[in-house]
Amino acid sequence: MESFWEYLQNLTDAQSIISRGGFYLLLIVVFAETGLFFGFFLPGDYLLFMAGLLCAAGKVDVSITTLVLSLIGAGVLGNFTGYWFGYRTGPVLFNKNDSLFFKRRYVVLASEFYNKHGGMALILGRFFPIVRTFAPIFAGVVKVDIKKFSVYNLIGSVTWVCVFTLSGFFLGRRFPQLKDYLQYIILGLIVVTTIPLVIAYIKKQFREKNEKTD
Repeated sequence: MESFWEYLQNLTDAQSIISRGGFYLLLIVVFAETGLFFGFFLPGDYLLFMAGLLCAAGKVDVSITTLVLSLIGAGVLGNFTGYWFGYRTGPVLFNKNDSLFFKRRYVVLASEFYNKHGGMALILGRFFPIVRTFAPIFAGVVKVDIKKFSVYNLIGSVTWVCVFTLSGFFLGRRFPQLKDYLQYIILGLIVVTTIPLVIAYIKKQFREKNEKTD
């Protein structure tokens, strides 16, 4: 339990990420998680929230407007990169062997999410770990119309960044003491964003089990 709590404390060290790596490292993390297949493990949601929270506390050397617009741009570019990667690799991606930085089941998960929600998956998927990394890649695999993809990409990035970053910013302005309870906030965000994936996995297991028994 102590090691888990220490892990959470390390995750909440967004101030260190921004101050040591700089504002641009924050953009790189968002770009990687939204477009590079090995970026699925990066801390997207709570990093956005903490960036807003730290901006409210004056610990980020850019304005909230610059922060939000830059993060939106990083998210848009990340998804375009993922789309291009999926477009170039195509179905071969589904046959790629698992490795430390690639899990084929994540591509399958994203494809099922996309098949269920259609283009909205590129918007809704932003709020779910793993899905937001692989949804644009799968969109490239099935060669979604680039104009439609661009619209969903922009809407998804704007919505995702604004919800988390501005929530952190305005809550930080209203309740400055929140920065002292980051571990609890991060734990809550992890639980909230993980529950839908767990439910989807359980449903999939039940569906496969029923198909085998039929």
